[in-house]
Amino acid sequence: MAEDDAHMDVDEEEQQLEIPHPDVVTKYQSAGAIANRALAEVVKEVAPGKVAVDLCALGDKIINEEVVKIYSKGKIDKGVAFPTCISVNNCAGHYSPLSDDRSVILQEGDVVKIDLGVQIDGFISQVAHTVVATANASAPTTGRKADVICAAHYASEIALRLIRPGRKNTEVSEAISKVAKQFGCEPLEGVLSHQLKRYVIDGNRVILNKSTLEHKVEEFEFEDNQVYSVDIVMSTGEGKAKEAETRTTIYKRAVDQTYLLKMKASRYVFNEITKRFPTFPFTLRALDEKTARLGITECLKHDLVNPYPVLYEKPTEFIAQFKFTVLLLPSGSQRLTSHALPYVSSEKKLEDPQLVEFMALSTKRPKKKKAGKEKKKEGAATPASSEKMEE
Repeated sequence: MAEDDAHMDVDEEEQQLEIPHPDVVTKYQSAGAIANRALAEVVKEVAPGKVAVDLCALGDKIINEEVVKIYSKGKIDKGVAFPTCISVNNCAGHYSPLSDDRSVILQEGDVVKIDLGVQIDGFISQVAHTVVATANASAPTTGRKADVICAAHYASEIALRLIRPGRKNTEVSEAISKVAKQFGCEPLEGVLSHQLKRYVIDGNRVILNKSTLEHKVEEFEFEDNQVYSVDIVMSTGEGKAKEAETRTTIYKRAVDQTYLLKMKASRYVFNEITKRFPTFPFTLRALDEKTARLGITECLKHDLVNPYPVLYEKPTEFIAQFKFTVLLLPSGSQRLTSHALPYVSSEKKLEDPQLVEFMALSTKRPKKKKAGKEKKKEGAATPASSEKMEE
């Protein structure tokens, strides 16, 4: 009898850790609200003359200030799930430099990608958004910058509508490629959208931003009560990004690796990582930076951490990114993170009939009729099945 009771307790505990349990949904939503708030504050500061590292520090500061205001009772883990990154023009992502690196200063017309994440009790909401640094907000951005922003936006909107039970991850990847062609752009290779679970930012179920012979993943169908971080990245170039000389500053603990480190600085860094960032990516700015510069090298050499390198397209190209977190609930797909679009105007548009059809899909699902309910009276109006597109 005692064993049965113990087994029941374990089952009940496991049920508490995933959706559709209301407390779990609320924590995802709370993380999403803070991510949106931090993003909005950073967007307001994007302007010519601003320094990228200051914007990164601002995003992380807002997250850390906001999480202490909720779930104040008890010891609930909460904070940054992914450090704020400010990646400009042809930089594909992961640019979150050390405090003394003030080399990236925004210029008029720069295409700026903001990427960040929040976790509450291990439940993660991520967001990324693209804006244009300009002193003239009343004039739309045009040309190739507008094309790539529109491509990323529409691909993310279609992905939102296709990530639903019964659809497959490969269908989403195919749609992303079709949208890219409509705007004369290319999806960036190597970008992955992951299923999220508690304390897992990079789950095994993956959606490819671009499917190639070198990049293949297992096909699967989406199911109710899953969570995905959907990352759409488009390029005006070939869609291939490479490392340059920019220092990597974002890492994630490799939980399955151990090693007895030799250097004092390395041991300090590893102890700090183990204590403060055991599962989520972190930036070296969050540590003692002088010591972190020295200590991270030995940790990396012995595979104790995994790097998030800063990647670039060709200097003349532009990259746009939109990332959102979505809960697949029985009532429909609930997007937790987003922000208003920048003012852009592209001469290109969605013309593919299938893509237009996808855009018309509702993110809500009709409610199931309960047994015993009265049938509709004859002649009663039937509501339209399609809904206005979410923005």
